[in-house]
Amino acid sequence: MTKIPNKDLHRVVSTAIVHKNGKYLLLQRSLNKKAFPGKWTVPGGGLEVSDYINLPKTTSEHWYFAIENSLRREIKEETGLEVGKLKYLCDMTFIRPDGIPTVILSFYCDLKAGSVKLDKDNINYSWVTYEEAKNYDLVEGLIEEIKMVDQIIKEEN
Repeated sequence: MTKIPNKDLHRVVSTAIVHKNGKYLLLQRSLNKKAFPGKWTVPGGGLEVSDYINLPKTTSEHWYFAIENSLRREIKEETGLEVGKLKYLCDMTFIRPDGIPTVILSFYCDLKAGSVKLDKDNINYSWVTYEEAKNYDLVEGLIEEIKMVDQIIKEEN
């Protein structure tokens, strides 16, 4: 059984399946990462208090769009890319190897501008079709998410 440090606390992470011209952006995680080292994934990362604390509150007590702000920051940091509208896809939870319960909110979006410039968290990237993505050592569940986005995009077109 996995030991959970505090059963009431979760790390909140968001990811984005970025698409352009029928292809999806995959990133290969650094070999030094705590979770899924060397695996292929999509841009994303954890919500940080700094993603909203220094911004004006949307209401008297709350900040709206903290996840969107965080995800756009992560995409920009990891890839140098600007993306279009973020659309919610699904969510999942897992327990990280260090025991921290994590909630992942998965989105998809189109490429708006830029060319990929990797940061230290990733060591490689590739633009692939859904079929090509099957040949990569992806984080578990990601191929199903790419398939979902592929079907949505085909239905929209």
